[in-house]
Amino acid sequence: MIRAGLLVGARTLEAADALIRAWNLGCADVWGMSPFGGSTSAPVWDRFDPRVFLRDSRRLSRVQAAFSAAYYLPRVGSIAVGTDEPSHLRELVGGLAAQVEERTVQEYRRLLRDRSRDQTA
Repeated sequence: MIRAGLLVGARTLEAADALIRAWNLGCADVWGMSPFGGSTSAPVWDRFDPRVFLRDSRRLSRVQAAFSAAYYLPRVGSIAVGTDEPSHLRELVGGLAAQVEERTVQEYRRLLRDRSRDQTA
């Protein structure tokens, strides 16, 4: 199980990808967790619209879009979330049919890598 989602940094994504390759894991063998960085009510989800990662975003919520995109950051087959609200789980499941625009995900990852290179440790 590895961190997944739009709030995961470039170094974590690169480490996860390296681990997946080293262990020769398929997508179905990899689980992601914490796709919202702890909370769907964090200010970031009001300021940023993750629907830009979807091909047809008009019918989905920001939460559904962030959840769908998390399956590609890094590539995972399942994602664990924690909630005690059945409506929250229903909303997430409702977004699973979304089609993620993989070119947008790749561009996002490139931007993260470029930004990471520009920062000093």
